[in-house]
Amino acid sequence: MHWVKVGSTDLLECEACDGTWLEATTFERLCSDRAGQAAVLQYEPPDKAPAPNQPAAAVHYRPCPRCGKLMNRMNFGRASGAIVDVCRGHGTFLERGELHQVVQFILDGGLQRTRQLELDDLIEQQRRLKDLEQAQPGFSAAGPPSGWDGGTLQQFLSALLPRSD
Repeated sequence: MHWVKVGSTDLLECEACDGTWLEATTFERLCSDRAGQAAVLQYEPPDKAPAPNQPAAAVHYRPCPRCGKLMNRMNFGRASGAIVDVCRGHGTFLERGELHQVVQFILDGGLQRTRQLELDDLIEQQRRLKDLEQAQPGFSAAGPPSGWDGGTLQQFLSALLPRSD
């Protein structure tokens, strides 16, 4: 792997797989920096991007280059389609073409759409809790039902869920 500077962004590139490593702070900065995003789009030619509808490769968990622990795989922005490898606190590894895909997702408003979906989910969860509070006397989203004496988890859950018999 070798360091490459793209605009103001330092990337570590793997010559063997064309993958890219970004330190955590660098990746966060790139996600909010339009000039850095434009530089990345100009640097990585579109022919490096994976072909659409390409068959999924076998899942491979990568070790973090800094700490050696296996990284978490996640869909960037929950909806980009770019499955990136993340080591919280250390950085993100992107396979060939994924950096371009992530930047394009951001520029197309993907992060704003993701934030709106998360807000909509929270509002829906809040509505469900209010409905449950009204339907189940003694239930409070703030804690166990009134009169609960610290019994088992099963007792607590049975107070929340309607009986099926």
